[in-house]
Amino acid sequence: MIEIPPSEAPVKHGPEINRRRFLVRLSITLSSIGAALIALPSVAFLLGLRKSPQIWRTVGSLDDFKIGSTVNVAFEDPSPLPWAGVTAQTTAWLRRVDEREFIAFSTICTHLGCPVRWLAEADLFMCPCHGGVFYADGQVASGPPPKPLNQYPVRINKNSVQILTMPVPIA
Repeated sequence: MIEIPPSEAPVKHGPEINRRRFLVRLSITLSSIGAALIALPSVAFLLGLRKSPQIWRTVGSLDDFKIGSTVNVAFEDPSPLPWAGVTAQTTAWLRRVDEREFIAFSTICTHLGCPVRWLAEADLFMCPCHGGVFYADGQVASGPPPKPLNQYPVRINKNSVQILTMPVPIA
C-alpha cells in the first residue's frame, strides 16, 4: 500500500456541490422569487396599499347644463390601460342643483353592478336588472340595493364642470 504524506493529501474546502444539489437550490430560489412576485401585489391589494389615481376630468362647460336637469356625462377612467379602448370610458349622472352646485351619481347599481337609468318623468333612478329604485338624491326607494348610489365629487373650475374620477366599488 502506498502512503501519501499529509502535506500532499487533497484538501477539502467544505461539502462538494454536485449538479443535483445545484439544480435543487436553483429551483427553490427561482420558485421563491416567483411566489414573491405574485404574493406582494396581492397582499398590497388586500391591505389597501395600492391606491388608484384620482383625476379631475372635465365633462362640459357650465353653460351646457340647465338648472334642475339630470344628464348622463362620459369621461375617461382614472387609470386607463393602453389596450382598454372603449372600456376606458365611464359615465355618471350629473344634476345641476343651482348656479354653482352639481351632484354626480354613479351609473352603477349598488346591488349587483347593473347600469341604472334616469327616469325624468318619475324623478327616479331605476335599475332594470332586479327592480332597484333610487330617489333623485340617490337614496334607495325600493328593491334589493343595500345602499344609496355612489357619488362623485364635482367642482367648477374656470367655467368648466369637473368630476373627480375614482374607482366606484361594486357591492
